[in-house]
Amino acid sequence: MRIRHVLAMSAAVGAIAAVSAAPAQAAEYTSALKLKGVQYDAPGADSNSCSTGNTKSEYLTIKNYSASKTVNLKGYVVKDATGNRFAFTANHYLQPGDYVKLRGGKGTDSDANNVVYRQNCNFIWNNDKDTIYLYKPGGSRADVHAYTKSGSDPDRNGYITFHG
Repeated sequence: MRIRHVLAMSAAVGAIAAVSAAPAQAAEYTSALKLKGVQYDAPGADSNSCSTGNTKSEYLTIKNYSASKTVNLKGYVVKDATGNRFAFTANHYLQPGDYVKLRGGKGTDSDANNVVYRQNCNFIWNNDKDTIYLYKPGGSRADVHAYTKSGSDPDRNGYITFHG
């Protein structure tokens, strides 16, 4: 009888742990917006010169994976592992299935061309490894992905897909 009680108690504790762990893990991915992929290593020799550099070729693609909900990017924040950050301060609406490329460098944001510029010519993503965080306007995490050049980019083209 004692063995059954211990097994039943273990099963109950395991079930409670699984139930209590699931919401925290699932909450990370409850956002319609997710990181689709990153061009972390811009083609060519890295140069962060605003006039002749290639920071515009480094970009993060954020996609609205909702089937029915339009999402405004205003208030969303993107960060890297060392705390570099970009906040979407203007309205930019993503229809269901739509995406935006957050590019380095300076340029004109365009809903029609699905692009937002960081207005900063410094690179944000490391070429060897980094972690990319996407936060909702309220501060909760919408998505996160870590990568390494050797483990995440087998074809070494500088682009990694996170969500198809």
